[in-house]
Amino acid sequence: MERRSILNSKIFKISRIYAFFMLLWAFPALAFCQPKADESKDKPFDPKEAIFEHIGDSHSWPVFGKIKISLPVILYTDKGLDIFMSNNLHEDAVYKGKNYNYILEKNKVKIADDNGKINETKKVWDFSITRNVASMWFAMIILLVVFGSVSRSYKKRAGKAPKGLQSVMEPLIVFVRDDVAIPNIGIKAAKFMPLLLTIFFFILLNNLLGLVPFFPGAYNLTGNIAVTLVLSFIILLVINFSANKYYWKHIFTPEIPLWLYIIMVPVELIGIISKPFALMIRLFANITAGHIIVLSLISLIFIFKTLAVSPASVLFVVFMDCIELLVAFLQAYIFTMLSALFIGMAVQEHH
Repeated sequence: MERRSILNSKIFKISRIYAFFMLLWAFPALAFCQPKADESKDKPFDPKEAIFEHIGDSHSWPVFGKIKISLPVILYTDKGLDIFMSNNLHEDAVYKGKNYNYILEKNKVKIADDNGKINETKKVWDFSITRNVASMWFAMIILLVVFGSVSRSYKKRAGKAPKGLQSVMEPLIVFVRDDVAIPNIGIKAAKFMPLLLTIFFFILLNNLLGLVPFFPGAYNLTGNIAVTLVLSFIILLVINFSANKYYWKHIFTPEIPLWLYIIMVPVELIGIISKPFALMIRLFANITAGHIIVLSLISLIFIFKTLAVSPASVLFVVFMDCIELLVAFLQAYIFTMLSALFIGMAVQEHH
């Protein structure tokens, strides 16, 4: 009874600490919905603009309030490359670059004349380091540092119990190996472990960082369909280039009556694309929906123009953040598990 009482006391303390941090995460989200200083006071608050500004991509990296980190803008036109920093770009002012005049229109760089009139006949290829690109590199650096440290710990402490960061990461690595890779792929699981671990921790880290509203890089990377498209395309390539003859035999010559081939073969061919497509949409939709709901709840304060609704909004935001924390782990697990399942279906031997 005494041990149970101590355990309950520890759980209660942990839950209070967790609730405190959830509140810290909820209140800063208010700033995402604050109107810009240069906007008219009579202009009504537009929640759609505030929400889409957060979940979309941009040429600068918001840190806190008006503070933004400028990112390199790399443009290619018929006159060659033009490189400058994003703090020169504005939607209401023309920037004179090396080759052309540039202006922002709905966060896209356009060529314009001296009066700001956009020239639609001129094509601009934008290779800029945007917020999503910078945040992706930031997550990659974190993963390299963490797993580099874990790898050195394994080399130094060979045969010993895990310690420090190694002891934190090992249960997750073992979980991916024993509960995701081996059950779905079988004896060939070791070959695909680097891919599965990379995908799992990349998605998990970006999901978690996206939950912190004012973390430098509070972004929506895994809620960007271009990112989930690339991840799914990688899985598509791995599945089809690793597939054995039995996999292709099942698609083109299944063991069914010949008259069913006209139905089953097209269905199987569609299945090649639909599997990674499902991965792409599932991750994109779940992460984006969570961000939209949280910011919509915060927007209620500015829509009603009163702090009376703020307690209810903040409580609902904390509740949604708790759910989003679960979704962050769940979506990383589901994407990795389904990837392992599809790979396993392609490499399994005929029984």
